[in-house]
Amino acid sequence: MQAQEILTDLVKSRVNDIFCIAGSPISYRQDNQIMSLDGDGLSPDRTYEFISQIYQLANERSMERLLAVGDDDFSFAVKGVSRFRANVYKQRGSLAAVIRIVPFELPRAAELNIPERIVKLAELRHGLVLFSGTAGSGKSTTLATIIDRINNTRNAHIVTLENPIEFLHKHRQSLVSQREVQIDTEDYASALRAAMRQAPDVILIGELRDPESISIALTAAETGHLVFSTLHTLGAVNAVDRLLNSFDPNQQVQVRMQLSMVLVSVVSQQLVQKIDGGVLPVFEIMHCTIAVRNLIREGRTHQLAQVIDTSADAGMVGMDASLLKLYQDGLIDSDEMLTHALVPDNLTRFL
Repeated sequence: MQAQEILTDLVKSRVNDIFCIAGSPISYRQDNQIMSLDGDGLSPDRTYEFISQIYQLANERSMERLLAVGDDDFSFAVKGVSRFRANVYKQRGSLAAVIRIVPFELPRAAELNIPERIVKLAELRHGLVLFSGTAGSGKSTTLATIIDRINNTRNAHIVTLENPIEFLHKHRQSLVSQREVQIDTEDYASALRAAMRQAPDVILIGELRDPESISIALTAAETGHLVFSTLHTLGAVNAVDRLLNSFDPNQQVQVRMQLSMVLVSVVSQQLVQKIDGGVLPVFEIMHCTIAVRNLIREGRTHQLAQVIDTSADAGMVGMDASLLKLYQDGLIDSDEMLTHALVPDNLTRFL
C-alpha cells in the first residue's frame, strides 16, 4: 500500500479529509459525507505501514513523540500534489491518522462562499478578532483568506503561530513570519511572548488554549496590535463565555474589563450540506458595539444573543438567521437547517 499514490489519487478527487483506521478501508470525507475506498478493512500492521510512509513524506519525521504520548500533529507536502495536515494517534492498541488536504494555493474568498464583509476584517488596524466553530468547520481557511487579503493590500509584518502550519503565505505587500508550535517554538505562550518583540503589526494565533496565552493575546491587542485567533466552540456568545471561563472567578472581573475594551468582532462558523451537493459555510457575526461592550463588562453575556439578533444595521447576524436565509433561498433543506441551529425551536415556526 503506497501512501503517496493514495494521497495523490484522493487529491485529484477533491476530497477534504482522509482516514486511516484499523478495521476499515482507507476512507475519506467529500461534501460532508464519509466514504471508503474499495478493499478489505486495514489490519493494525497495514495502518502502521501507511502511517510510517506518511512520516517519511514529512521529511523523515521521527515517530518518537507519537509513540511516547499517543498523538502527533504535523504538516507535510508532496511535490506537485498538495500540502497536508496530519493528526496521528493511538486507538485500541493500533495507530490511526486523519489527514486534511490543504491546497498549495489558497482559493479566493468568493470561491469558498466567504462573504466580503468577513474578509473586510482585514482592514482593521488593532484589536482582537475571534473565530469560533467546531473542528473541521473551516475556521482556519477563513482566517487564511483574511491573512492573504492583508498580505496583498498592506505593508505590514504578519506573525502567525500555528500547530501545525496549514497554508503557506508568500511575502507580497507584507512580510509573513510563520512559526510552528513544537518545531519553531515550544508552545503558544512562549511564542506569543516572543512575538511581542518581533515588531508585528498582525498576529495570528492558531488557538487560544489556556489563560496564559489568552492574557498575552489580550495584552497584544491592548498595545495596538491586530490579533486574530480561534476557539473550539460554536456560537459567538459561547466563544466569549469560553474565553472568560478559562480564568478563575477572582480574575474574571479584570478579564471582562480587558476583553470589553479590545474585542472587535466574533465570527462563528459551520459547514452545511447543500441540497444539490457540496457544502456551504454559514456564519454568525457579532461586532463589539457599545451595547456589546457594556454587557461583557457587566457579566451579562446571556443577553448578547438578543443584541446580535436585533443589530442587523450594525452588520451583525445570528447563526439561526443565517441558516433560515439559506433555507428560504432553497440552498439547504429543513433538516439541515434545524440540525445546525443554535435554538431549533425558534426556526420550526418557519416550516
